[in-house]
Amino acid sequence: MDKSISVLGCGWLGFPLAIKLLEDGWQVKGSTTTETKLPVLAEQGIEPYLVHLANITAADKNFFESEVLLINIPPGLRKQRGTDYLAQMKQLRQVVALSPVKYVVFISSTSVYPELNKVISDVNEADPDNVLYQSEQLFAECPQFKTTIIRFAGLIGPGRPPARFFVGRQNIPNGQAPVNLIHLDDCIGIVEAVLKHEKFDGVYHAAAPNHPAKQDFYTEAAKHAGLPLPGFVDELREWKVIDSGKIIEGLGYNISPVSPLQK
Repeated sequence: MDKSISVLGCGWLGFPLAIKLLEDGWQVKGSTTTETKLPVLAEQGIEPYLVHLANITAADKNFFESEVLLINIPPGLRKQRGTDYLAQMKQLRQVVALSPVKYVVFISSTSVYPELNKVISDVNEADPDNVLYQSEQLFAECPQFKTTIIRFAGLIGPGRPPARFFVGRQNIPNGQAPVNLIHLDDCIGIVEAVLKHEKFDGVYHAAAPNHPAKQDFYTEAAKHAGLPLPGFVDELREWKVIDSGKIIEGLGYNISPVSPLQK
């Protein structure tokens, strides 16, 4: 491999990931939708590009002149309709198919799995009607490049401490439901492992190995941070536990447990 990668979406995950890949010896291009962030990327040694998913066909073609493309653009379904996101992903796939990109790493989410009241180890148990799952498949089924899909559980880390969730809220349902979380450091480490071992053309899901009850985890996090305590309904309704055994088997990567005291 020539170790050239374009990171589409240098946000909370993409930016520190791009910096780490530079340290690993990669030639890194990074995109942002904010013009004022371009010099921030450049200062870190990332070749900066202004790329808007809604107008992807007008994007600078040089951005896609890398061997690997990492797509890190969450749907943001609170801001737009799922059908809009899916249409944008279809346009993006067309652009990538005409580019020199050989490998795609698609960052996804374990939200593609419904609450099945069971441990989920099989990546094929995703909801076929889920927009994010449908977007994954657009790339997985494209013959012009190979695609690896990584589905991360709930993200915590710098700027996203567990204590900030549910602060002071009351009567939160399903308090006994197990949490599925993963720290930013492990997200970066898993992407590094995929690239290092050239594990292209696969699907992985990733969550920390511990799954405490939601009411215990977030109450302890709020206590430690000195924030108003949330109140949960002591019940177990729909739930799921993400088993990341395939990460260990396929990538040789061990995910660290999460703690309510993490920052």
